[in-house]
Amino acid sequence: MKKIRLYAALINTILITSICIAQNSFKTIQKDFYKLSGTWEGSLTYLDYSSGKPYTMPANIEIKRIGKSEKFVFSNIYPNETSANSIDTISISPDGKYIEKELVKSKRKLPDGNIEIITENFGNDGNDNKPATIRHTYTLGPTIYKNRKDVQFAGETEWINRHEYSYKKKSSN
Repeated sequence: MKKIRLYAALINTILITSICIAQNSFKTIQKDFYKLSGTWEGSLTYLDYSSGKPYTMPANIEIKRIGKSEKFVFSNIYPNETSANSIDTISISPDGKYIEKELVKSKRKLPDGNIEIITENFGNDGNDNKPATIRHTYTLGPTIYKNRKDVQFAGETEWINRHEYSYKKKSSN
């Protein structure tokens, strides 16, 4: 009986510790995004659903935190298609479990020291606006920022890479 209680206590301790570590990990997502503030240069590669082929074009971004909030302004700049320039405001929930309405599924430190955050939500995508699971994979580091969107249409098992933004931090000279 003592062994069973000991094992139960050990399992509870491991479970509680794991939950606490996961919660703390998600809370630091806000700090990870704070480090993105600045100007970034790079490219956008997206899947053209009409042709089924990827297309790459220059893309830059300027990221600013709004005051001391968990909101960020992403100014998307397309040097060759200025009419496509846009501004998005992204917010992170106070507990770090959501980026906008996307549930944070995982956060981990990569071997190169960068951070990978994966979110998922349900929505619609494609030329036919079909129901799908949408996954964003954010890779954040001191000199690198990537945002990849993968889509899995309802009833399908394959993931499709919809687009990937890949940036390098612009040095401030």
